[in-house]
This record gives sequence, C-alpha cells and structure tokens, in this order.
Amino acid sequence: MDARDEQALTAVKLYFERGMSQAEVAAELGVSRPTVAKLIQLGKQRGFVTIEIHDPREVDSALAKQLVSRFGLADVRLAHLPRDTDADLLRELGKLGAAALQELVTDDMKVGVSWGDTMYSVAAQLEHTDRRGVEIVQLKGGTSHSERSTFDLETINSFCLAFNATARTLPLPVIFDSEETKRIVEQDRHISRILAAGRDTDLVTFTVGDVHRGSLLLNLGYLSEDEVDQLLDRAAGDACSRFFTADGEIALPSIDDRTVGITLDELASRPIRLLIAGGAAKTTAISTALDMGLATHLIIDRPTALRVLDAAGPAGSDDTV
Repeated sequence: MDARDEQALTAVKLYFERGMSQAEVAAELGVSRPTVAKLIQLGKQRGFVTIEIHDPREVDSALAKQLVSRFGLADVRLAHLPRDTDADLLRELGKLGAAALQELVTDDMKVGVSWGDTMYSVAAQLEHTDRRGVEIVQLKGGTSHSERSTFDLETINSFCLAFNATARTLPLPVIFDSEETKRIVEQDRHISRILAAGRDTDLVTFTVGDVHRGSLLLNLGYLSEDEVDQLLDRAAGDACSRFFTADGEIALPSIDDRTVGITLDELASRPIRLLIAGGAAKTTAISTALDMGLATHLIIDRPTALRVLDAAGPAGSDDTV
C-alpha cells in the first residue's frame, strides 16, 4: 500500500466511520475538498469501503412472494408498525385494508363485509371512492347481548358512504339460542334474501379471531360458560364467527348450526376474498384460514407474516400448526 492508498483509507474511515463531512475530512488531512472526493472514490475502487443498501421494500417483496407461493394467494400486502402496540397494529392494518378495497371494489359489485375491531378500523379509514351500483352486504348478524359492541352498523355505514353504496344489513344476533329458532328466522323472506345475497357476493372482506377469554365473540352473550370452555379447548380461531380447529374443521358443530351468516364453505367459494388480520396471537388462526383457502388476498403485518410462514411449514405438510 503506497502513501496515496493510505491517505485514501484514512479519508474513507473519517467520512464513513466517524461521519465527518468532506469539508471536515479536508481540514483534518490538510487537503482540498475535491481531493477528499477523489480519495473517497479511490478508497471505493481499492475495496477499502463497500456500500450496501438494505431496501425494506425488497425484503417485503420477497416475503410477500413466499406467502403468495405457499398459500396460492393473488396478492399480499405487509403493514409496517411504528410501534409494537395494538393501536398501531389496528391502524396500519386498517389503512392498508382500506387502500386495497378502494382498488378492488368496482362498479356494480356486491361486497360482503364482516365486523370486528379490525374491520371497524378498515371502515374508519376508507376514503370516498367514486363507484356506481355497489351493494354492501352484511355477512353475519351483529346484535350484541352484552355491553360489548360489534360496531357492525357503523362499519356497514362507512362502507356505504365510501362507495356510494346501498346496504343489506342483518339485524340479528350472530348465534341463536337454538337451531330451531335460527331456522325459523332464516325462513323470513327479508332475512333469506340477505343471506342469499351474502352467498352471491363478488368480493368479501373479513378478519379472523383468535380464541381466548377476552375475545369479542366470546363476550357478546351468545354462549354458555360450558360452550366457551369447549371452544377454548378445541378452536384455533374463527372467520365470520364460524369457529374452526387447527385442522380446519368445524370446532363445535352444535354452535355452528346455530350461527347466522355465511358458512366457511360459502366464504371460500367467493371470487375475491380479502383477509385482513395480524398480531402474534392470531398466528395459528391466520395460518389455518389460509390453508383452508379462505383468502385470495391478504393484509398482514410483517412480524406476523414471518410467524405464519414458520407455523405453516411447506405446502402439503401434515404439521401445519
């Protein structure tokens, strides 16, 4: 290494390691700024310094492609969280979900909408989008028997305002006390038409829930303590209030038979199915829902996406969760 190389090495260390400006390096070495620029260029040519750019967009793109490939999805979008809080998670999922819907919803579409905290966040962040002939269909009942609110009507109303749409709402509890009562209600002409519209939607958007004592669905007054205990033991999650096991089976048929709204099979048959969900607690629920083919499009936060891929394993694996 000659004197010029040594001077170049000193210049790049001052500039890159210590963060000095070229003017400060010039003063330190007793040379001009143009000379410093040439020394830095020489340092790069000699291999004294290499510049590596880590673009998070490229990392996200690779992760999204893995999810698309593993679960046969059409599109995946990853949410970035400023802080690891529930509020940030809901806000960022809602923001991306709203943006995706504003692209996916077109004129004359029937759009099926579920409810829950995530869907309420999506609805709150929808911007007015000029569409014609759109119909918003509530996919499941939302009347609460407790002090907890589902925000079902607020969610539907926000969707209607955003897309200049008309609404079809289900003014019912999502789970009835008995299967007989549910069947009688479903025979009502008005209710049966709304349920049929849900089965005929062009696009559905929904979230999945994990099953724990504080879960919204377990605290709306629909279920007995014994049923809650059974769900805590058997269920991995729910989609549109349909509880499923980690193997993708109905968790408790006796509850599913009393549930009003779109079934899991009907949900999986819709052409466009946008799942919006995130958070570590929902990893198994999301992974299972994706393996069940419930979604064609996914909005998820990056940390949970990594967990979902890890939990899912390779396609066709028997140890999915």
